[in-house]
Amino acid sequence: MSIISSNLKFLRKKKGLTQQQFADQIGIKRSLVGAYEEDRADPKYDLLKKLALFFDVSIDALINETIDEKWAPKPKGNPANLRVLSITVDKDDNENIELVPVKASAGYLNGYADPEFVGTLPKFYLPMFKQGTFRAFEIKGDSMLPLLSGSIVIGEYVENWADIKATETYVVISKTEGVVYKRIGNKYKENKKLKLVSDNPVYEPYEIGGEDILEVWKAKAYFSTHMPQPTPEPTMESLTAMMTQMQRSISKLSNN
Repeated sequence: MSIISSNLKFLRKKKGLTQQQFADQIGIKRSLVGAYEEDRADPKYDLLKKLALFFDVSIDALINETIDEKWAPKPKGNPANLRVLSITVDKDDNENIELVPVKASAGYLNGYADPEFVGTLPKFYLPMFKQGTFRAFEIKGDSMLPLLSGSIVIGEYVENWADIKATETYVVISKTEGVVYKRIGNKYKENKKLKLVSDNPVYEPYEIGGEDILEVWKAKAYFSTHMPQPTPEPTMESLTAMMTQMQRSISKLSNN
């Protein structure tokens, strides 16, 4: 039995409903309830949203977590900043991967939760990304070298910020910094700042408050039009930049 089928059966029984009563309240046929609970069919996305609302759980929990007597919902990242995630689907009800190009980054800060705005973004579908919600972001600048400016990073939506892992890379959407692709320097804790680190040592790490963060997407893959090149010999300029960064770090440690 799949996770979703066992979860539906458990949640229905917890509400004290028969399959027919449940079907009547949701507005579907009883035979469909049986098919879902016996793992003979999977609910489509629109129905999953309805089921999640009916049982007061997240879609992610419904399809990815085992919901039983011991289960408890995970705390959300920052209640003041929680928004409904807007997505689009194709004709087969598969979730699209919307692309946020650099020129749309500023608009995304205001329209990330607006279904109409999200619907205007370029979109595509990749069959290897079936579980979860994904979005693609074009990055700019050289702060994350060797990932070059213009690369497309595909991120998976992080609903619970407590799942953010230090040393891994994420696309972080914030009010002050906009859309940035960074490595996380510490585990997220409510009322604490998140440290964002560039892979390019020339750039200093910086911190951002949870109240400033709008969305977080865990990096899962990337596309680039630049083919890999042999690693060049270090230049005097690059060595000087590295030494400068090391001196700054040593100075900070000394001051502390």
